[in-house]
Amino acid sequence: MSDQSNDFSTPYQLDRLPEVPAFHRDARRDGRLSEGQLVYYGPQPSYYGIGEVKRINGSDIAVDFRGTGQFNVHEEIIEQRYLIGIPPEKMDEL
Repeated sequence: MSDQSNDFSTPYQLDRLPEVPAFHRDARRDGRLSEGQLVYYGPQPSYYGIGEVKRINGSDIAVDFRGTGQFNVHEEIIEQRYLIGIPPEKMDEL
């Protein structure tokens, strides 16, 4: 039986993204995300990988992760407090 973490590979260096708990002040800012913005799942970046915001419905955000994370998720709806925007200058490091 294969361990899921052994099969995981991504072109991104997700370990360079800081883990941000949902209750952290950086995760609680309302209205900070916009469509087309690149984001990651703050509590554990490697789970979902890096995704693009597709739709915003209040605090629910539809994100297309394109299977870049450990769970191979393509599109997911996640509460905004769990998502952290990736600054453009940080993308060069990933």
